[in-house]
Amino acid sequence: MSTIETKGLRFAYPDGTAVLDGVDLMVGAGERVALLGPNGAGKTTLILHLIGVLQGSEGTIRIGETELTEETLDEVRRRVGLVFQDPDDQLFMPTVGQDVAFGPANFGLKDGSLAERVIWALRAVGEEALADRAPHHLSGGERRRVAIATVLAVESEILVLDEPTSNLDPAGRRELVALLSGLPATQLVVTHDLPFALELCPRAVVMDQGKIVADGDTLDLLSDRTLMTRHRLELPYGFDPANIRRL
Repeated sequence: MSTIETKGLRFAYPDGTAVLDGVDLMVGAGERVALLGPNGAGKTTLILHLIGVLQGSEGTIRIGETELTEETLDEVRRRVGLVFQDPDDQLFMPTVGQDVAFGPANFGLKDGSLAERVIWALRAVGEEALADRAPHHLSGGERRRVAIATVLAVESEILVLDEPTSNLDPAGRRELVALLSGLPATQLVVTHDLPFALELCPRAVVMDQGKIVADGDTLDLLSDRTLMTRHRLELPYGFDPANIRRL
């Protein structure tokens, strides 16, 4: 398992609009951390920096002991797996098994070792029986779990998940919590689903206007009404963190 560390990370659009404004973040090995904040806070921009899709004008990113550079980009992309908000952006092969095999095959795995890796990854998400199915015939929850399997198949030490509960029904959401909480990988979870963040992630980080404005125990942050209002975070109607505290 690896850590994530960013120091002084800055990024701006060509017109000068700042999107990341000196982001300092540390996620320890094996931690599950929720990344919260209003639309436009810079959350997606930050996670795209972690896999080198975007490059900051200032600052550094380290995955474990490895600093992200052009020379280390392939290594970092193997170690950091991004699970997209829409699984259909990640699943493009005729069968589930071929989708899961795509990443490790690109990293040189072949033949029996590749087949074993596919079975292992699908078994890890409880979907070994789907190997020969077409991805577009799967339910939303099944597609989400297969998308996670594609990342596990390259033995990613860090999972970065973008709105993982999007379009999931309550049962699918519950199954996803069970799956992710049972994985040893370091996890950074971008979500607007605050009860999901509370259930999965002991720690949360709040971003707004390109900065980290709060970092702490998830329940403590969600119970801070002033913080929540200031940064346009809203709990579902009737959901009271105080009730969680009393359990």
